Amino acid sequence: MTKVLAVASMGGHWEQLQNLAEAFEDQDAVFVTTTQDLLKQANRQGFVVMDCNRNRLGDTLACIWQCINIIAKVRPNVIISTGAAPGLICLVLGRLTGARTIWVDSFANVETLSLSGKIAGYIVHEWLTQWKHLATPKGPFYRGELL
Repeated sequence: MTKVLAVASMGGHWEQLQNLAEAFEDQDAVFVTTTQDLLKQANRQGFVVMDCNRNRLGDTLACIWQCINIIAKVRPNVIISTGAAPGLICLVLGRLTGARTIWVDSFANVETLSLSGKIAGYIVHEWLTQWKHLATPKGPFYRGELL
């Protein structure tokens, strides 16, 4: 059975990840998010990490450490994220450990990809946007939208 680590920050990122969750219900899925309430509300098994961004270095370092520990414990075969920074961190770490990695940029990013989404393009195996006009021949690729 494939071990899937599904990572998303609170808000729209989490909602979009829940829309994707049906795709890996028959797998060994573990969720990572930024508040315990989200895991409880969705009745999901998982972990909580520090919410972080490029402007909060201390929180980002704490999140990196938490993600290292989660990936070491779970040893996922696949990591998927809809954003934001904690998802990108897990994807980078997962790629280093040999996991297959997937980024789905937020539906909210209509005009341009998110900063995390742009960075993800250099790291992940599958780089996706939910807007046709943002897709390019080299990625991100459009395969549909979640909402």
